[in-house]
Amino acid sequence: MNQASRHMSRPSIILKLILGLLWGIIHLAISLFNLWPFLIYNLECCLISSGLLRKYRYLHLDRLKYLAIVVDSKEAKNTVKIRQLLCWLSAMGVKYICLYDIEGVLKKSLEPAMKGSRDGKAGEYLDIGASINYSHSSHKDMVIECLSGSDGKEGIAKAANLLCSTYLNGDTHGNGKREPTFTEADMASALKAVGCGGPEPDLLLMYGPARCHLGFPAWRLRYTEIMHMGPLNSMKYGAIVKALYNFSKKYQNYGKFVNIRDHIPL
Repeated sequence: MNQASRHMSRPSIILKLILGLLWGIIHLAISLFNLWPFLIYNLECCLISSGLLRKYRYLHLDRLKYLAIVVDSKEAKNTVKIRQLLCWLSAMGVKYICLYDIEGVLKKSLEPAMKGSRDGKAGEYLDIGASINYSHSSHKDMVIECLSGSDGKEGIAKAANLLCSTYLNGDTHGNGKREPTFTEADMASALKAVGCGGPEPDLLLMYGPARCHLGFPAWRLRYTEIMHMGPLNSMKYGAIVKALYNFSKKYQNYGKFVNIRDHIPL
């Protein structure tokens, strides 16, 4: 009986070994397949950084009026990388930048520079030599705005409060108030009135593990192109150049309002 069970178990052991070997080969093939685009991407970034690819040497940033950068709050504590990123973007010719992280780490780290701008020491802190006013700093011709998650919540609350107070203080029809008709334009005007409107970014670069804007004010992202750049710690100069170049080559169709009733025959 023992010998028979041993003979019967040998085929099952061999089958398990074969299946395990096949699984390992398939897993290795998939890993190599996923690794190949990563290697190509890094090689291209290295070639761009070295200036060997001619088409990336000159960036046409006429369409890039405003750039937003979303950073994961844990990675935003790396001020060395943030300073390096700002210097790269300034050298590329970017004029207006918005830095955002949901916990306000970037906003807090820039406060010493904002206060120090009055005694001329802001450039020593951020390696950005120029004056800084309120939540904005400038590096030659570059303006930097800092936002956090609380800005979005407070902005909505203030705008809603303004709309409600305007409605309550408005005219009446008969014995009661008129029906409220708040539109997107009303909300945009209210946000602008309370100082939370701000320009809409043409491009948003996300740094961190999450592929989302992490609470960046949604009303400022209506026509924004969004790109995920990976972890901040592994950011590459060539990757930023490639992202800006790809954006400059894209065509954005903003659409056109059409009144359907005008096209329906009576």
